[in-house]
Amino acid sequence: MLQATGAVGLAAFAGCLGGGDEAEDLDELLEDDPDEFETLEIGHWWTAGGEEAAFEALVEGFEAEYPDIEVDSSPSPGGAGSALEADIRNRVVDQNPPSTFQIWPGQALIDYTDEDLLYDIEEDVWSDEMKEAYLDGPIEVSRPAGEFVAVPINIHRLNNLFYNVDVVDDAGVDPESLESPSDLLEAMEAVDDAGSVGMAQQTQSAWSTMQLWAQVLLGEYGVDAYESFIEGDVEAVESEVRDTLELVVEYREYFNEDASSLNDWDDASDYINRGDAAFFHQGDWAAGQYEGEDGFEYGEDWDHVPFPGTDGMYALNMDSFVFPKHNPSPNATVRFLQYAGTADAQERFNPHKGSIPPRTDVSDEAFTPFLQDQMADFEASTEQPPSMAHGLAVIPSIQTNIEGAFANFIDNWDVDETYDDLVNSFD
Repeated sequence: MLQATGAVGLAAFAGCLGGGDEAEDLDELLEDDPDEFETLEIGHWWTAGGEEAAFEALVEGFEAEYPDIEVDSSPSPGGAGSALEADIRNRVVDQNPPSTFQIWPGQALIDYTDEDLLYDIEEDVWSDEMKEAYLDGPIEVSRPAGEFVAVPINIHRLNNLFYNVDVVDDAGVDPESLESPSDLLEAMEAVDDAGSVGMAQQTQSAWSTMQLWAQVLLGEYGVDAYESFIEGDVEAVESEVRDTLELVVEYREYFNEDASSLNDWDDASDYINRGDAAFFHQGDWAAGQYEGEDGFEYGEDWDHVPFPGTDGMYALNMDSFVFPKHNPSPNATVRFLQYAGTADAQERFNPHKGSIPPRTDVSDEAFTPFLQDQMADFEASTEQPPSMAHGLAVIPSIQTNIEGAFANFIDNWDVDETYDDLVNSFD
């Protein structure tokens, strides 16, 4: 699971970068001994459980394709990615980056592109075949400043509403019938009347409420309102922002009583496993917890629908790899990025990760029934809005500000103050 890190922008290090050696042109690097390979160092934070297995499967496939290239795994575990971010920043300042590293694409890359620290890889990696296999959403976050600088390896969906089948049945609620976030509020009232928790939630940290509010905005007012917000035109959608913040405050009445003391999303998710709550909003990583529960079957004991009002949307969170300048192994790096964009790489990686491929031509045979359904929804989706809470939609400094606004929101639940904080987040 990934969450906002509050990363400090690389712009703060711009002075340290000035005066150093200029990076070589990529074409010249690749023309010089193109079959000469230095060790490929990969920076990442995938060190536990399914994430570790996913990374190992990816490397195994790459080594089978390129047995002459040695791979050096360089993990920075902990901090939901913040440890890796700090390590990478320090090495970028020293002009000694790893060959490639895991990072959220989209606006999370802007600090790197503004400082001209990544190579444009369109010509060497993004073939016409690869572009045709990716939908618009993953392509757009691969080129946040216009040039292709990243290769997405996976997609996590954020607009899921999970539910316990028995609990909603006992309350007489049909999740498939919910057409808007306002309908969901009425459903939670019915669940509460039946004696169960309406929505499982943790509110000790801000990111999950920030993520929930984003889905409420998408579901109630659509992608246009969401895009106005992430583009910084908050005042143009003032009524929509205020209304959806009010709706989240009303949702709070049906959260579990210990929401403010729970440490993370999985503590809240347990309410679904135990049959104590009806609904739970979270990224698709939550399904891994349900699938690992003995006797808790998908479609029978737990299920999901798109967050009400977001049918046809696939709200994106992704991981990607990039090609940093001052690269220690350019020939090995370009081959790894080419491989990461293949169907073979993504078929190996994603079933372990609990995510789906950004390519639309990957066989679903290796995936669980839940992920097969997610793959079908992705291919049928007409809109793929990027995540605010995971760095795709806004630059790191603005993401930090928005998360700060929601940290205050979960403390005081004051809509007026939070609205003002959100407006000021883009200053």
